[in-house]
Amino acid sequence: MYKRAKYKVSENIALTSSVYRMRLEGDTEWITRPGQFVNIELEGLYLRRPISICDWDEQSITIIYKVVGRGTEQMSRMAVGCELDVLTGLGNGFNADAECSETLLVGGGVGVPPLYRLAKELLERGRKVSVVLGFGTKAELFYEEEFKALGAEVYVSTVDGSAGVKGFVTDAIREHDIAFDYFYACGPMPMLKALSQSCEQSGELSFEERMGCGFGACMGCSCKTLTGNKRICKEGPVMRKEEILW
Repeated sequence: MYKRAKYKVSENIALTSSVYRMRLEGDTEWITRPGQFVNIELEGLYLRRPISICDWDEQSITIIYKVVGRGTEQMSRMAVGCELDVLTGLGNGFNADAECSETLLVGGGVGVPPLYRLAKELLERGRKVSVVLGFGTKAELFYEEEFKALGAEVYVSTVDGSAGVKGFVTDAIREHDIAFDYFYACGPMPMLKALSQSCEQSGELSFEERMGCGFGACMGCSCKTLTGNKRICKEGPVMRKEEILW
């Protein structure tokens, strides 16, 4: 289930030259799992913009977005007090109660934000949490210190080697020989595929995809699985590693 609601911007700050954090005050009743997302209506644009939820409390939602086009550029200019029309509580999130003891969280770029709330919930359940954050360059890096503050072990990879391990998230996992019995990941498709194929352990993958409606009506964001096509906005964005057909 999801809900259409009005939210007010209470914070909108730059974390890097192109990545922003926005806090929205409003109803959070319909958000039940880390990994869910909101779909934001923007003036003058036909389609809403889907943005994953980084964190929430009883009165507000935190989202992190990257400026990549007209919609997110418009969001970056929004002042405190602006009101937004939002579909909230969308999608199927991560299962923080999966049977495991040592968890690995892997985020690539703007796939990092939904893992923050997941790390919180896993740590609250007494799980060991290792986090690998992958970026192109050090200038794109964000939320490393925030994950450390939660109590997670944090590792970084950058394609150009300007921070952490040079290469991809899979290189950082191998170089640090990270022990885990279950993994969660969110990021671009090539990262998810490489991670899924290189890890023997079971896990959950959160897919990034362009969306039309955001709630399963248009079938525009489907992917192939062992049981047929599934909608990333409805049955996903989180799916089990074992059900994906690459």
